[in-house]
Amino acid sequence: MIAAIKQILVTLVFVALLVLVVVLDRADRPAEGNIAAEESLKRYGFYLTESAGACGIDFLHGSPVLDAKLSHIMPVVAAMSASVSVVDFNGDGLLDLYVIDSKEGGQNCLYRNRGDGTFEDVAAAMGVANLNRHGTGACTGAIWADYDNDGFPDLFVYRWGRPELFHNQQGRGFERVTERANLPARVNANAACWLDYDRDGRLDLFIAGYWPESLDLWNLSTSQVMPESFEYAKNGGRKYLLRNRGDGTFEDVTEKVGIKSTRWTLGVVAADLCGTGYPDIVLANDYGVSEFYANKNGERFEEVGQEVGIGVTPKSGMNASLGDVLNRGQLAIYVSNITEGGNLVQGNNLWVPTGKTRNGYPRYLNQAGTLNVERGGWSWGTRFGDLNNDGRLDLYLTNGYISAARNKSYWYDYGKIAGGLKGLIRDAKYWPPIGDQSLAGYQPKCLWLNRGGDFSDVAAAVGVADTFDGRAVVLGDLFNRGVLDAVVANQNGPLLLYKNTVAAGRDWVQFELTGGARPGHERGWSNRSAVGAQVRLTWRQGADGAPLEQLQTITAGDGYASQNPFRLHFGLGADARVEKAVITWPSGRTQTISSPKTGIVHRVEEPGS
Repeated sequence: MIAAIKQILVTLVFVALLVLVVVLDRADRPAEGNIAAEESLKRYGFYLTESAGACGIDFLHGSPVLDAKLSHIMPVVAAMSASVSVVDFNGDGLLDLYVIDSKEGGQNCLYRNRGDGTFEDVAAAMGVANLNRHGTGACTGAIWADYDNDGFPDLFVYRWGRPELFHNQQGRGFERVTERANLPARVNANAACWLDYDRDGRLDLFIAGYWPESLDLWNLSTSQVMPESFEYAKNGGRKYLLRNRGDGTFEDVTEKVGIKSTRWTLGVVAADLCGTGYPDIVLANDYGVSEFYANKNGERFEEVGQEVGIGVTPKSGMNASLGDVLNRGQLAIYVSNITEGGNLVQGNNLWVPTGKTRNGYPRYLNQAGTLNVERGGWSWGTRFGDLNNDGRLDLYLTNGYISAARNKSYWYDYGKIAGGLKGLIRDAKYWPPIGDQSLAGYQPKCLWLNRGGDFSDVAAAVGVADTFDGRAVVLGDLFNRGVLDAVVANQNGPLLLYKNTVAAGRDWVQFELTGGARPGHERGWSNRSAVGAQVRLTWRQGADGAPLEQLQTITAGDGYASQNPFRLHFGLGADARVEKAVITWPSGRTQTISSPKTGIVHRVEEPGS
């Protein structure tokens, strides 16, 4: 009996030791995700981990419900309103997030960065949460900039309905100043940007209508509200260029300066693309061609899309973003469109400058196919940024339209109406009901790694595996670690935060610029947000490395329904030696910083101010 008990005890001990060995063995092994991360770091130099929940972010976007005349195609017409923007709204050196909801009664969120890796929603306390009230419209996007030059960025929220402007009360709250500022009563907008078009030191506001401004989308008198064509539609919303008077009000100068577009605009970006010192405007238009408005010395704009090359092929433009993809000191323009094998292959456009036209405008050549960034599904927002700090700009793209029943597709019905006559296309009652069908749903995202000669899609390998219906994407150093994190807004889906891990030994440098203008003292100075400023960086990788160059510019509203931070991030690669940073201020001043130190944020104020 005793011998039997001893044998049992020995057996139990052996089993326990065996279990302990197995447990310890498993504990010593990295989890599967960690193995993937290690492989990604080794092969691509970075890895993204979705961390919204861990960072205290719990946001789910909802779509608006419009007039019953559109009920049979509601998922089609109400699927373009998820948005996110990045800003340091309170001046504490930490980047915050503003994300909008679009359903009636839905609350927007202002996620304040606590500085400990987490965020807290302070929108209600700050007065910018409850913006989807009955009868006022639905939020579709938000942009930030210091329009009164008091040192704090103000908030403009564009909508299908009444646009809203909030003055920043030194980071302690926001005051609604919509009527006082003399904004339009209604703009059914899907894009907007801040720019100083006349270089007077005051930021002006450009708003791009999508639907005609005459439509109350919740109370339609007719169902004839759709685009008149899938390729040449001009019955969309008008555009607004609102000049900043400097007294807290704006005046509509759109007609005066020659902007006449009524196309269905989804993306806008403003920057000095012609080299004149004045910001030009590029519009990515749905159901038609893109437009390029060249700024003529701040007095008028001339539409030259066909001449420069970007307005020659009608597509479904949804995004307009800029990047010096070839490190030549020149900004290329990326416009996203639609690609669905067997149904519609438009392909995205990467317009790379290749010289000048006879009138001195930049001439663009589409190199999306050559560089392998052409096919991204039903593409929406895109963003350039050096995600692995190797000195080259990569490209993050969101996509997917309507994800419903996986085994049902609306493409056949969509094709029928797209090929119809003008009267049929324009009238919503002739559009086939979508029911629970999907349309380009459940699409894997694209993250194209810049390899120097072309791009390679590494999304799944670096941790981007979601298939939500993506709309807006922003890149920013959210945790002040010298790496770019990614935030993605999804239609009827969660806000995602991909925290970035970059391989060791890669250098970086950042620039945060402040223009010299003050309230009442704007003339001759740049706006405080330095919107329109350019930074041209030259450096070498190693003592004997070839000289490298990259140009970046500060924008305030680009991509799709999004805004990147004002702070510019340059990845540099290993053993970097920065020679100089040349800043071209919106005022026209130039400033050279020799051998700026790497691994820090350079906070630079316009000289002489």
